[in-house]
Amino acid sequence: MFASLIQHENNMSEKSLEKAAHLLFVLPDQRPQDLPYAAVLDAKLKRRKEKYEDLAKNPLCADLPNGGVAVWVVVKEGLSAFERNTALRKAIAPLLDEQPETLAMAVFGNDAQRELAARAVLYVAWVNGARLPARKRKDERRALRKIELFGYKGDVAMVQALAQGNTLTRSLTMLPPNDLTPGIYREKIKALAVEHGWQHEEYDMKKLRKLGAGAFVAVAQGSEMDDAAIVHLSYVPKKAKKSYALVGKGICFDTGGHNLKPARYMHGMHEDMNGSAVALGILQAATQLKLPVRIDCWLALAQNHISPKAYKQNDVVTALNGTTIEIIHTDAEGRMVLADTLTLASRSKPDFMMDFATLTGSMMTAVGTRYSGIIGNKPELLCKAVGVGNMVGERVCAFPFDEDYEPELDSKIADIKQCTLDGEADHILAARFLARFIENDVPWLHVDLSACNHKGGLGAVASDVTGFGVGFGLHLLQTLAEPEKT
Repeated sequence: MFASLIQHENNMSEKSLEKAAHLLFVLPDQRPQDLPYAAVLDAKLKRRKEKYEDLAKNPLCADLPNGGVAVWVVVKEGLSAFERNTALRKAIAPLLDEQPETLAMAVFGNDAQRELAARAVLYVAWVNGARLPARKRKDERRALRKIELFGYKGDVAMVQALAQGNTLTRSLTMLPPNDLTPGIYREKIKALAVEHGWQHEEYDMKKLRKLGAGAFVAVAQGSEMDDAAIVHLSYVPKKAKKSYALVGKGICFDTGGHNLKPARYMHGMHEDMNGSAVALGILQAATQLKLPVRIDCWLALAQNHISPKAYKQNDVVTALNGTTIEIIHTDAEGRMVLADTLTLASRSKPDFMMDFATLTGSMMTAVGTRYSGIIGNKPELLCKAVGVGNMVGERVCAFPFDEDYEPELDSKIADIKQCTLDGEADHILAARFLARFIENDVPWLHVDLSACNHKGGLGAVASDVTGFGVGFGLHLLQTLAEPEKT
């Protein structure tokens, strides 16, 4: 359940705010006149030997005469979206730490400043006020139930859809692996399809074996439960002129297979399905906003287990498009399940295709967990994507896709190697591998989600699991859907 919103445009006297027990003031560079609770603010600033402009670096928290608590923060002009979101997330934290049922927020400045601040702070409040999964026996956490916004009264449907999409992504990603097997995940997706009116189709293991999807089956066959599947969802609005495809890696748990991960690196591998959750979050947000494009969402749901049936090094398997693959490392399973899924997705000839995957450790080595890496087959897509990432505060870094990387994947006995053992530029080699399974020259962007989990939160989001990619992905689809300017 998301917090309901009440908006008040310009009624910001102390009297109108006196009932607020938890109150956030979002301020511009220039101090507003007639600022409510100015005496409280000035007294605290004087005690700390600070000035108004210092609120841009150090938000101030103080008790109010009515027994409530307030935080003041200055959001400076010219901040990037990431910087603005980070500042607001840190400012709102002491208020949300008290788990209020109602949160009051007041934005100041000119019309443009108030609109920008309102949208940003609403997003921060919604994503961090939501209740996320936990299995504690005594769980006394409370979700934020109501937000009162003072100083802005406008359409915030986009903000709410993004916040709900991000929360869906995080909620699925945080579920323990025994609560989200491929079979359970499929049931949850089916319920979402009914709720949102999506077309729903499943390619189960029997069907995939019959189709010859040997790359996906090779990974999934190691599980005792034969519950893996590629799930296809479609959002089909009337008069849609463009068609986009989203593809998500959904490995519900990754042991590494026969090349077993050590405990340190296996811990947290229930989050290896994050790419599929990001795709679902984007699809849900696009549906709520009635985005006027067709979206096909393809989710590769499986587990990578060790068993007598599991695939192994030096196996050669045949993918759905007929390409033979020499297995080099069983922990490179993500590119295997994505290979056949990308083939299915590209056969419908979408105008654009984007996949999301927690794919390679080398991407985390390259950029850490503050950025995600992107690679694509059309340079102009990469330029747009980097710009969109900066605009929404989910930053991405573009990497090479040059053909001269591909000889590293030459095999003596198959059409292509799955990967190499030296690990050099594996994030780029993984993209070169995936591209071999895309048919019909579809414009394609690969998002390697190195920022899916960042300790202490990232940008707007305070939880370690960030939901990174929902805002970026939806805004990129919107950007591509807009008519080109002549």
